[in-house]
Amino acid sequence: MPVRLTSTQRALLTGVTAAGVLIGAFAAGAAQGGDPAAAATASGRTLAVQPGTAAGADGASAAKITVTGTGAVSGTPDQLLLSMGVQTSDASVSAALQRANHAVRAVTAALARSGVRRSDIQTSGMSIQPQYAGNAALPTGYGASESIAVTLRRLATAGTQISDAVRAGGNATEVDGVSLNVSDASSLLAAARARAVADARTKAAQYARALGRSVGQVVSMSEQGSAEPLPVIASGAARSSATPSPVPVSPGRQRMTVTVTAVFALA
Repeated sequence: MPVRLTSTQRALLTGVTAAGVLIGAFAAGAAQGGDPAAAATASGRTLAVQPGTAAGADGASAAKITVTGTGAVSGTPDQLLLSMGVQTSDASVSAALQRANHAVRAVTAALARSGVRRSDIQTSGMSIQPQYAGNAALPTGYGASESIAVTLRRLATAGTQISDAVRAGGNATEVDGVSLNVSDASSLLAAARARAVADARTKAAQYARALGRSVGQVVSMSEQGSAEPLPVIASGAARSSATPSPVPVSPGRQRMTVTVTAVFALA
């Protein structure tokens, strides 16, 4: 006997059937470890997304060796840096300053006459200080000082130029010190760096042979510290109103050292 369904019953039966299909699709997708929503959209097929894995990586790093190399060279200084000035005193600030101005002008004029370029004479300091006698509350006078830094580019005449400057300043002159250096250290620096690299490679080869290996390519290299040469300094103070002979200047030798840290691969 056939069963007749009303329109409402037919709609209800269709909805229950569709829900059952969807629930089955979601369950199948979850069982496969994939996205249930994605599984439900493929008619009758279940799609699962697997996480990617890296291929070809064994996790082992290449053997390396780290060494330091040192390169040292020396050169002859070719210029002198002179630090000097004048110091005066008087009963008033203006009088002390006027005397200091007069003395420093005489010094710079003497340097210019001896062949020093104006651009190589630079004011480096100035001060005015009250002077006291004993435990006096009021100053008894004032002291003024002016300093200059001078670059003397010819060592053959530097001694004469210093003597002329000291004589021009008279008893107010003070010499604070001199330093000798190499004006262009680029070629010395390049030579020191080349020696440092060669020293590092030699050390790496020695260690590699001891390990039964050979040296491969350079992995990295860095330079340690400053490679600039340190000036040879002769410090002290001098004051004289007359210098009968040129100041002796001995350039000597100046040493420059470079240190590098290098990492080499072992073959």
